[in-house]
Amino acid sequence: MKTATIVPREVTQAKLDHRARAGQRHRASQTYTMAERIEESALRFAERPCILYGEEHHDYAETNRRINQVAHAAHELGVRCGDVVALCMENRPAFVFGWLGLAKLGATVVFLNTNVSGKPLAHALQATGATLAVVGEECLGLFAATELPAGMRCWLWPDAERPAAAELRERCALNLEQAASEAASSNPPAEWRANLVAGDPALYIFTSGTTGLPKAAVISHARWLITGDVMEATMGVQAQDRFYCFLPLYHGAASLSAGSTALASGASVLLRRKFSRSEFWSDVRRHQVTICQYVGEICRFLLTVPPQQDDRDHPLRKMVGAGLAPEVWEQWVRRFGDFEIYEGWGSTESNTNTINVDNRVGSCGRVPFWEKTNLRLVRYDIDSDSHPRDENGFMQLCEVGEVGEGIGMIIDIPDVVGGRFEGYTSAEATEKKILRNVFRQGDAWWSSGDLLRIDADGYCWFVDRIGDTFRWNSENVSTTEVADALGDFQGLEAITVYGVKVPGAEGRAGMAALVLQPGAVFDPAAFWALALERLPRYAAPLFLRLAPTTDMTGNYKLRKVDLQREGYDASVVSDPLYVRDDKARTYLPLAEAALAQRARA
Repeated sequence: MKTATIVPREVTQAKLDHRARAGQRHRASQTYTMAERIEESALRFAERPCILYGEEHHDYAETNRRINQVAHAAHELGVRCGDVVALCMENRPAFVFGWLGLAKLGATVVFLNTNVSGKPLAHALQATGATLAVVGEECLGLFAATELPAGMRCWLWPDAERPAAAELRERCALNLEQAASEAASSNPPAEWRANLVAGDPALYIFTSGTTGLPKAAVISHARWLITGDVMEATMGVQAQDRFYCFLPLYHGAASLSAGSTALASGASVLLRRKFSRSEFWSDVRRHQVTICQYVGEICRFLLTVPPQQDDRDHPLRKMVGAGLAPEVWEQWVRRFGDFEIYEGWGSTESNTNTINVDNRVGSCGRVPFWEKTNLRLVRYDIDSDSHPRDENGFMQLCEVGEVGEGIGMIIDIPDVVGGRFEGYTSAEATEKKILRNVFRQGDAWWSSGDLLRIDADGYCWFVDRIGDTFRWNSENVSTTEVADALGDFQGLEAITVYGVKVPGAEGRAGMAALVLQPGAVFDPAAFWALALERLPRYAAPLFLRLAPTTDMTGNYKLRKVDLQREGYDASVVSDPLYVRDDKARTYLPLAEAALAQRARA
């Protein structure tokens, strides 16, 4: 990798200060909420395109009218300010109409994962206290396969693209789309949301981790507004810009970042139900997309498509997201041209974050001057799963280059939203994310659970999740670094790395679940050669699993909690399993390796 020219700290800080000023426009007590932003944008950008979906085009004025119809219909049906209403729908304009129509009433909307049913879905409804759900016809099967909480009502929103069986439709009490089509399209009276302030909850968004049951993060109206204003300032978004939104709207990345930023700036959003590798660039060109939100896996997927003559012939120039490995970043720019890439670090519920405003390859942000941020890195001991403390009982700051946990000081000043930790619907879950008496008695800090390091120039580098880093042969192994090192293996679609217990051995051994591209044939010797060339022996995966694509999450990851639980137990894992054999210089099928070992014995 070529040596990057280091941007002066003052230049970076000026950009970050511009972001900070945008984030200070809103207060918790203000009565300007999401509803006011929607109506203001409808006036400012009335005839500009707002939502694009296939052949559908809705300008800002039309979008506001459709939102208003949902608000009027829902109010007529009894929804009131402060009610909690769940929404389960794939990416399509109806999601936006339903969500923002409920927001205009002051209802708190629960975004449900469109890939889960049974216990996870029931948990989501119970954890948020929702007693009403607006369900897209495409998701009715999920509800039919779930034992719903007592008293749960469902309202249908039809889907001509994915119609459901009549008996599933009949489970819903009414057709909300039909009711909305007959309702008034004027802005609903502001008194319908009387006493609502920006500090009140607007959304419950479930954390999208790959382990355990997700928690419902609380997102206030102010947080949503601030996100849009800050990202507009950060990327210089203008009304002429177009976002490409294929990440699920039920995740914060899409609904908070792309959705709120577009409404703040008058930009348009191209919605797609799901990511399509084959249609990505044709969508970008046909709809003149200028900004794309990514997760790192998406970029790697697109690089697996054979090079084309028109690879650099496109309008896409800005990208924002997380998880873009340095190797993938460099390959992306070499192939598709120059981009402004805003790689960031944070989470849906975080009270601090970083973002790369300097286009520094691989970095997730920069801290030019520590006194300007509430972020700190503290030492963390993987073996004891604890933070070492000094002789006074306080945590210790990391040195330059040292890996530690990112934490954010919780700012508790009346009316100030920045630095708040809005927490989860569960008070217990909220408390578990707070570290106390960190640097002095009585202070409180949000615990990210992420390991970062910062170099001598103040650039931040994501290392791993705390629960994902494991210890093997007395060495710490970062699952993220292993995945990044092996992610460009020929024919590989996705890789998920995790640690598994081995009887009689301390720590955990590395295991990788590999998803191959359609038609690809796995070459175990080639994978062994790549792993041992790029990684220390202790970090090269000991076990492999060739996994199907059916268990991918909305963020295109396999669920580690399931993979770790099943390990390499052939009695519960039907997928092909391999074990590393360094003498044979390959990975052997697990059964063959066991036979070979017995033969040698």
